[in-house]
Amino acid sequence: MDALHGFKDVQSLSFQRPVIRRLILGSYWVVILFAIPFWWRLTSIERIALPSSRVHAQLEKRPVFPVNVQLDGSSFHGRASLLASELNELLAQSARTSTRWSNLDIHVTVDQNADNQTNHSVYTVAVGDDTVVRHPRHLILSQDDASSATKIADVLTGLLAPEASSRVQRVVQYSKRYRLAFTLLNEDVTSDRLIHSWDIRAALADHISPVLSQLNVLHDFLIESQVQFHAPLAFEPVQIVSENSTLYGLTPEDLTVFVNSAEWTLSSSVSEDPVLHFLLFVPSSSRQPLHILDTQGSPTKHAVFLLPQWGGIYILNHLEHVGTRTHLTAVDLSLVFSAFANQLSALLGVSDLPRGVKSDDSSVLSDWQVDAVLRYRAQENIIETQKTLHSIVKLVDQIKNMPVDETVRGDVQNALTALGKAYRSTAGLPSTILHWSREALSSASHAFFNPGMLALLYFPAEHKYAVYTPLFASIAVPLVVALGRELHAWRREHRTTAGKLVYHTQS
Repeated sequence: MDALHGFKDVQSLSFQRPVIRRLILGSYWVVILFAIPFWWRLTSIERIALPSSRVHAQLEKRPVFPVNVQLDGSSFHGRASLLASELNELLAQSARTSTRWSNLDIHVTVDQNADNQTNHSVYTVAVGDDTVVRHPRHLILSQDDASSATKIADVLTGLLAPEASSRVQRVVQYSKRYRLAFTLLNEDVTSDRLIHSWDIRAALADHISPVLSQLNVLHDFLIESQVQFHAPLAFEPVQIVSENSTLYGLTPEDLTVFVNSAEWTLSSSVSEDPVLHFLLFVPSSSRQPLHILDTQGSPTKHAVFLLPQWGGIYILNHLEHVGTRTHLTAVDLSLVFSAFANQLSALLGVSDLPRGVKSDDSSVLSDWQVDAVLRYRAQENIIETQKTLHSIVKLVDQIKNMPVDETVRGDVQNALTALGKAYRSTAGLPSTILHWSREALSSASHAFFNPGMLALLYFPAEHKYAVYTPLFASIAVPLVVALGRELHAWRREHRTTAGKLVYHTQS
């Protein structure tokens, strides 16, 4: 003990003895060395190899649908064989020059009794009085349309390969389930023409249900409806004053902002399913009649317009036969829901029949239209699946710390398996390939949005270093400095001991 100050000598403390101090320091390093393997295992990222070669091989593949068309030899009066040969040449030439035929492989043959054909994979063509389509997959051509192979090819083109570019912008993205929301909107609750109720059940049964029954192979539908008594517009319609009357108009720019999302509650339930809205808008009595204006500012006779990928709107001005009644019957709603049915078909990708072609039953879609949208949706799903799988592989290659577990690899493999089954089922019914393309897209999307992958999608290695450096630097620096200092002291002691040994030896 220091006699002057009352403190012990530091060198006399047991834990300050060199051996004890070095054992304490060494224990820290032993713990660190043993902890490194556990730390490495716990912080390492599992990256299971994906079938990248199979994914890249899928990028250039496109489904090709074999289509068998049979001409009724008995109705073409001996010209069927010649027309079939000419049609095969014309359609083969169109396939080389037009992308509309890129996914179809059409073969035209002759059958003496094709008009009685019941095979659902064969399209039959016969000659009659008018050009109409019949169930199942029958086409009756008028004498004029059946006069040459060119005219027949034009009709078949419109039915089997409708132009897709015109509908891409308006068609909603494919989903297995949609919610259809029908809403009656009264602009002003104080209006003397306020509509309180509507016979929507009967209107749906007459106009919407036939369309849904035809499209249930593609989608499941949930229907909801509501009535709102105060739905003001977010803008002032254009007022047009003439000598005899005053009317109001909606410009093309007004149509794009017609929906007042801030004040209209259009969705009455919470769901992840996409919603298609159909609005029956009743203007206030002070703004009737409300017309849609053309680009020159002139009123048109149209009362309905479509918002691409969103829904349709019908403007209901005062009806003379309705008078001051506050209820709309099924008869009053006939034109409205007929327009809604057409808009629903357009939003779901159904093409109109070619000009000059009618349907035996105008209330339902023809088999030709349903088959065309089935092929369109199946090809859309396949292409989207290919893009999604390629994006997954590309992201995993670019982001080295992105985890890939068995679930992700399983989803990717399931998507590739479903794609293979889709390609193999192109010769069957279009609904079969749609099923497998839907399964492929679902598995690919599930893999892409896997929570384990997304967790580190925006967490690069630099962020990891930024987290660990402040934690370990404060521990590592004192240990490294102490280790260096002890090594230096040990070497100095070693040299001192060696010098003493030499001195005693010389003495």
